[in-house]
Amino acid sequence: LRLHYRNSLLGSKGASLPSDGSEGTVAPAGGGSAMMVLEALLRLRQASCHPGLIDSNRRGEPSAKLEALIEMVLELAEEGHKALIFSQFVEMLSIVRSRLEEHGIVYEYLDGQTRDRKRRVQRFQDDPDCPVFLISLKAGGLGLNLTAAEYVFILDPWWNPAVEQQAIDRTHRIGQTRHVFAYRMICQDTVEQRIAELQDRKRQLADAIVGGDQSPLRNLSRDDLERLLS
Repeated sequence: LRLHYRNSLLGSKGASLPSDGSEGTVAPAGGGSAMMVLEALLRLRQASCHPGLIDSNRRGEPSAKLEALIEMVLELAEEGHKALIFSQFVEMLSIVRSRLEEHGIVYEYLDGQTRDRKRRVQRFQDDPDCPVFLISLKAGGLGLNLTAAEYVFILDPWWNPAVEQQAIDRTHRIGQTRHVFAYRMICQDTVEQRIAELQDRKRQLADAIVGGDQSPLRNLSRDDLERLLS
């Protein structure tokens, strides 16, 4: 998949990508290439999580990230700990739900369509038999008090640290007396790792890739794109 997008984007005649090794940009007037770049990076980010986000027929397949998560969650649940699991992709949360159900793990769930948030939060907080709360990163970052959780998993990192911190802070509220452990799950040698490296150098550009904003992508150089797709 990465090779496909690398050949497609770096070989695109419509993009302003110089062949002489100079910096250049990938977005011509009108933003057509910016849309192509965003689509490619979205698909690669989804593939880093699970192949089922690309092809619904592959929902039942394993992925390195999913297997690592489930292994840790099962161990935590057995030891009596509680965990929050955040993802930007509702479909990824759905896949995790299916795996939790296979293992008989009780959970609560919240995304942008959830109406009875208070009841779900209360159950997670008070029910010792409900060790997991699955939450859409955007929907669950604010206004929740989830001090029962000792572990937080960010499945597909949001490259603006403030958004992630808001999610993690749901556990750091008045009444929290325990240490909280937060994990950002980044797949090695994938576009996730490349974006993390880009973030260190160009924060606005990294935020645009995840947030879907085309404007900053006009400053995406050929070198940046080659690194993302390497």
